[in-house]
Amino acid sequence: MSQPTPHRPSFLLADPVELRFGTSGLRGLVRDMTDLEVYINVRGFLATLSPAPGAREVAVARDLRDRCPDSGIESSPRIARAVMKAAADAGYAVVNLGTVPTPALAAYAMSRKLPGIMVTGSHIPADRNGVKFYKATGEVLKSDEASILASVRATRAEVYCLDAAASPFGPDGQLKAEPAVPAVDETGAREYVARFVSPFKGAAPLAGLEVVLYQHSSVARDLLQEILQGLGAEVIPEGRVETFVPVDTEDVMPEDEARYLDMVTRHGGYALVSTDGDGDRPLIVDEAGHFHRGDAVGIVTARFLGARFAAIPVSAYDAIDLAFEGKGVTLERTRIGSPWVIDAMTAAVAAGHAPVVGWEANGGFLTGTEVTLNGAPLSPLPTRDAALPIVSVLLAGAKARQRLSDLFGHLPARATRAGLLDHFAPERSQALLAHVKPKDATVAEADLEGSQVILRYNDGRTEPAADEAPYRTIAGVFERFFGPEHGFGRVLRVNFVDGVRAWFESRDIVHLRPSGNAPQFRIYTVADSQSRADEVVEDAIREPDGTLRRMERELVG
Repeated sequence: MSQPTPHRPSFLLADPVELRFGTSGLRGLVRDMTDLEVYINVRGFLATLSPAPGAREVAVARDLRDRCPDSGIESSPRIARAVMKAAADAGYAVVNLGTVPTPALAAYAMSRKLPGIMVTGSHIPADRNGVKFYKATGEVLKSDEASILASVRATRAEVYCLDAAASPFGPDGQLKAEPAVPAVDETGAREYVARFVSPFKGAAPLAGLEVVLYQHSSVARDLLQEILQGLGAEVIPEGRVETFVPVDTEDVMPEDEARYLDMVTRHGGYALVSTDGDGDRPLIVDEAGHFHRGDAVGIVTARFLGARFAAIPVSAYDAIDLAFEGKGVTLERTRIGSPWVIDAMTAAVAAGHAPVVGWEANGGFLTGTEVTLNGAPLSPLPTRDAALPIVSVLLAGAKARQRLSDLFGHLPARATRAGLLDHFAPERSQALLAHVKPKDATVAEADLEGSQVILRYNDGRTEPAADEAPYRTIAGVFERFFGPEHGFGRVLRVNFVDGVRAWFESRDIVHLRPSGNAPQFRIYTVADSQSRADEVVEDAIREPDGTLRRMERELVG
């Protein structure tokens, strides 16, 4: 009979905080991401793989999070060393790609059918970090979780059973000896730049454009500069820092927009571009200082690439549907998160669709099939990428000889905004959502526009509700907090696919959803004007008496 895993191994002084492995990989506070925790999860992941004979290599890269600002604990460099130690102990040769964007690591690994591991917290605060995992075929998906979690548990039991002398970890959970780190292999970085520059064979399609590059602490900053210069743009670097700055492309605040406006107008730039910390979410600002959200960036990119199928999350705004209506493009809305978008793209490829793309509200763009750039094929990259949408938007504007404000100005006149509240405990988020979600988890959507409530189920069935009361109660909760005194009409429709999304008679849309990675609560809005979308979000996230905090107090207690 197997012995239970001890809660604390004998060699540790304190109980470890066990990190949970999910489709986003690992996320946690830097102080909790000890070498021990990282090692266990990496070994557990690698144990589920079946590499081809002679192919026991793993690509590893990291972002630029140097140290936790609160504790001073080394962050990404240390975590990357723990990853490499785990890989080496599992019998893998490490290809150290150094500091490159997540999509550069993914492209390198997938092109060689190798697993890849990226040390990054993406856009989350500097006191946190993460590790993202790729199989030889691409991102870890929901269907992979069960086997990986079982493997992590088994690895934990093995490592915890070591005594202090045999364990490579000290009483603080950190490695006793610094592991060997292979020299950086620049191939991943070079191939990523070439992916976007080589199709033009020395031509300069962005010649004459001045592009402000907000560098901050993005790991993509130098490679993105190379790409844009390689396409002929005059790049003006701004805002480079060595201390990590979290940039969330779904949570751009007015003070951020004011800074971007200053940078782009001060230089008279055609655009300002940037990415989040790990280079998989773009930030694009036009010459007038207007930030264009990922939903809209995706439309321009998909059009430029000639997509015929697009997978988008349910939170994306409805201008996408309007933009592609009657254009022969199949749209499929998914749950929020790249694994769901990838699942939909994979099914579309199997059904014979091409070109197949996907994008998220944060602007990260994915390709499920080859797409062409200047007539040259780009291999599929089914993971979020920031460079492809940035390059596509700039090329589309240059080709049309339009200002970026005009390029985006021709999109359907709908506006979107996302916002979030920090310090919103997951259990309170779920308790709040319980008041606006039906008990029947098979119901995807309720249509309340007519005299009857019509339900659409996850399997596609549509039928009148046998009991309308729960759905009218849900509509009543929304109308109580988003009422006519704030410009809303009655609720016409509510979707429950991922969080809760309500359509109002006023043409406003409100989507509520807990963050999957942090103690945060997100709100997405869609409206007929940017000022209205901004107003709804700002009213919702205002502390301490905004709409979301009132919902928390009155519904949860």
